[in-house]
Amino acid sequence: MTDTIQIAGRTIQVTEGKLDAKVPDGPIEKKWDKHLMDIKLVNPANKRKFTVIVVGTGLAGASAAASMAELGYNVLNFCYQDSPRRAHSVAAQGGINAAKDYHEDGD
Repeated sequence: MTDTIQIAGRTIQVTEGKLDAKVPDGPIEKKWDKHLMDIKLVNPANKRKFTVIVVGTGLAGASAAASMAELGYNVLNFCYQDSPRRAHSVAAQGGINAAKDYHEDGD
């Protein structure tokens, strides 16, 4: 069964069934090396064609979303709080700037 949902103006197909984890064949000791050789890189011109979904707006989620957006990807960041700023680690003094070690913002 395939369902279609709309997220941020894009249509996404959700398919029920077996998950294809795309684990490379061969002995476990060599799987990571094989994966690194077979992986396809994203051309910088195509970054806007990809949407990255980040779940959570705490320190890790906000940092991941900010970093991916800075690299040029479309980012959807989901949280369950009233506001993304309500996440405990982001509301803490210094917030995301301390984790990302920005040098240009005067911190």
